[in-house]
Amino acid sequence: MNLRSAIHYGFSSIIPKFLHHHHLQCRGIVRVRLKWVKNRSLDHIIDTETDLKAVCLLKDAIKRSSSGFLASNSVANWQKLLGLTVPVLRFMRRYPTLFHEFPHPKYPSLPCFRLTDTALMLHSQEESIHQTHEADTVERLCKVLMMMKTSMVPLQSLSPLKWDLGLPDDYHRTLIPKYPDHFRVIKASNGVPCLRLGGWREEFAVSALQKSHERGELDGGEYREFKRGKSALAFPMSFPRGYGAQKKVKAWMEEFQKLPYISPYEDSRLIDPNSELMEKRVVGVLHEFLSLTIHKKTKRNYLRSLREELNLPHKFTRIFTRYPGIFYLSLKCKTTTVAIREGYRRGKLASPHPLARIREKYNYVMRTGVLYRGKGTNMMPQEDVLLDDGEDTTEQEESVEEEPDIDDECNKEDTSEEDLDSDED
Repeated sequence: MNLRSAIHYGFSSIIPKFLHHHHLQCRGIVRVRLKWVKNRSLDHIIDTETDLKAVCLLKDAIKRSSSGFLASNSVANWQKLLGLTVPVLRFMRRYPTLFHEFPHPKYPSLPCFRLTDTALMLHSQEESIHQTHEADTVERLCKVLMMMKTSMVPLQSLSPLKWDLGLPDDYHRTLIPKYPDHFRVIKASNGVPCLRLGGWREEFAVSALQKSHERGELDGGEYREFKRGKSALAFPMSFPRGYGAQKKVKAWMEEFQKLPYISPYEDSRLIDPNSELMEKRVVGVLHEFLSLTIHKKTKRNYLRSLREELNLPHKFTRIFTRYPGIFYLSLKCKTTTVAIREGYRRGKLASPHPLARIREKYNYVMRTGVLYRGKGTNMMPQEDVLLDDGEDTTEQEESVEEEPDIDDECNKEDTSEEDLDSDED
């Protein structure tokens, strides 16, 4: 049983001694002000997947509809919700291989949309993946709850994260009831419905960073020392060009890596909130949360809604800009997205989840939809969709960093240094 579970169940006597030692004081390390550097490759991925997510959310909404279609007037005000920069009607018409447009049965002037055969086929494949990898989904959701101070999260805060965490659209009806020992739906003291952990799962309380060291992907010797009680554990870093060679940055990161690693599944209430140890703990929490997402990224706003439960500082965005070797903060498409750099290699996911592969099929159909626009809804050969799950259909790009361009179409409203440090979108 670890510290978090010990405190949760009242066994405070097993708190590790090193925590008492380091929580009282921690030696200061040099602070270096780093300038944000734009990564064109990661920005392109985030831009592309913004439309991909919107397509998937619209697809799910159509599947939930009792009529089997959506009228254009019912989705007209969804633009901000979907994260789109164009009207929803124009967006859906852009992809005729997924959305078939037809007049409303009663009101011929009202455009409506149903799913094409291609979209239904992809949805069926997606459901199959959810069923096959259900145990993985349950573990991922348990780990999210285990990171929370109270081991629970409001359903309204979890709902926007469904796509990022790879949860089925109707997970609260199909997944949660199947695992009463893992999850409970309760009402918080303020009456808000919450999902609570049914019981602590010690086998899940191992972070992605620990697993990487254990598998030998990182310094295996360092992990053995960590297991023996020596608590330092280093994060993999990949700096933008020009940063890694700077002496001040190198010295700062070396000192940071030597600080004790506190697992995101350990309780952090004894740590001095103003200490460097707490800062490394916050880096570890954000790193673990992003590691649990399917695309190794999420929106800053989604993290903000969980800030108190994750015990993050009020201005936690500064963590992303202070550690550019670990995180990337993107300002694409009038929002702020955060990602872990190690999740990507040469413009694609380093270890894509099966859900990421099926979503790439949606992306492929979206791209070819432009070619078939106006030629019928099911003109695309179905064999083009039945791609092998291991086949990569994206063009590879080299990772390119450059100075921020304030004239970028999606960045021009949100690129100042003040915006990067602010926790307001």
